[in-house]
Amino acid sequence: MDDTELLFIHPEHPLYPEELELRFRVLREPLGFPRSAVAFPFEANSLHLVARQSGAVVGCVLFNPEDAHGGRLFQMAVTPTLQGQGLGARLVTALEAELQRRGFTHVHLHARAPVVPFYERLGYAVYGEPFTEVNIPHRHMRKSLRSAEA
Repeated sequence: MDDTELLFIHPEHPLYPEELELRFRVLREPLGFPRSAVAFPFEANSLHLVARQSGAVVGCVLFNPEDAHGGRLFQMAVTPTLQGQGLGARLVTALEAELQRRGFTHVHLHARAPVVPFYERLGYAVYGEPFTEVNIPHRHMRKSLRSAEA
């Protein structure tokens, strides 16, 4: 993974179509959703971090600000052959560092039930009741970015 480059992009960036394709292949296609279910109305206002390896997008994570202090992490995806090798954690950690730099103090997310332990290892805590989203069980999770500095 040494040749992996992390880049902040936007929807007009040349790598954005590859980001959408990765999100479709990893997050939506396995659930039977169409490609049209990948993009969100707030994409242009969101921070997009992609991982590029050998010229291809192999990971991504997005953040949508909801106010001046925080927002939601969403659409975390890593190509299946690289899952479990630390790329996802690297993406989340880099995104959090940028959010802190920009003055954000907290992040929340909707974690699919099987990946709750991944986010817990990164300091996120479950709150609220389980719920269903995209037809699968999820948990609300949150993290204070201030505590990450301490």
